[in-house]
Amino acid sequence: MTNKQQPIGTGFTPASTAAEVAAGIDLSGRYAIVTGGHRGIGLATTTALAAAGATVVVAVRNPARAAAALADLDRVEADRLDLLDPTSIDAFVARYLDSGRPLHILVNNAGIMGGPLVRDARGYESQFATNHLGHFQLTLGLLPALRAAHGARVVNVTSGGHRVSDIRWDDPHFAHGYDEMGLLGYGQSKTANVLFAVELDRRWADAGIHGYAVHPGVVATTSLGPVRAEGEPRPPWLSTEQQQAMGILDDAGAPVIDPEYELKTVEQGASTSVFAATSPLLADLGGVYLMDNDVSPLGTRQPIDFHGPQQDISSTVVPHAIDPDSARRLWDLSERLIAR
Repeated sequence: MTNKQQPIGTGFTPASTAAEVAAGIDLSGRYAIVTGGHRGIGLATTTALAAAGATVVVAVRNPARAAAALADLDRVEADRLDLLDPTSIDAFVARYLDSGRPLHILVNNAGIMGGPLVRDARGYESQFATNHLGHFQLTLGLLPALRAAHGARVVNVTSGGHRVSDIRWDDPHFAHGYDEMGLLGYGQSKTANVLFAVELDRRWADAGIHGYAVHPGVVATTSLGPVRAEGEPRPPWLSTEQQQAMGILDDAGAPVIDPEYELKTVEQGASTSVFAATSPLLADLGGVYLMDNDVSPLGTRQPIDFHGPQQDISSTVVPHAIDPDSARRLWDLSERLIAR
């Protein structure tokens, strides 16, 4: 395996913000899509891309609800997309392609995390279906627009949680072995995000389309949580006590900000997505996992202790998530699954 996972010395730090990473970059005349780009790190990503001059389509289940968050942003519009509904994905793709616009940046940002076992209408486990398969179907559908950009980037927002689980090749939809918190399902979906970027880059780099997987850090104010019905608030994936034990929240329940230990503000959390989407330093490098605004070194798999400090956890990429054979295998599996 050729290891491209070597830091390149970007000059940015874990504390850099999305605005700082995008400073001096002109995206005028460029088009971007950000899934879930109306709140949390998605909104910060949308804001930075739009401020740099891009026209941004925010793909969201409820465009009317998203409109309020996007009202003050120029060149930003919301369109409906439900990543658990293949028909909704196809409809979104058709609308975008019919617009005749190229697509220079696709940020596959939306996601769900943890909770009880939920299946979609096809019987697929919801985290794998939303976080990976929905974005896989979306990206493949948008390929004509990505090609038309004559230089495009696909950014998959993943997590250090990828180290929890490789792809469960014999049981990806959890006929057996689903844990109460949904941690294995989340870990599998985040590994899939990385493998998808690796294989996308291998297949599409010659067409000028590069793929990246991004770990944003731990953003305590994010809306990430289990799947929910439309309009219902997401319950917290970790209890306040667990987050306090890990040092994510302080004794008063407020987020701890310590970027050196991956504990970030929303703007800091969005920075690596914006770096992946825009930085000229990545012009000739794709198919890599990024964190802290640089290429991650290769790490080792570590267990997560929800009663231990966050400082003991490293989110560097682990070998199973960048294995090229696994990346090809997942692509083939994903094509079969979305064809059903």
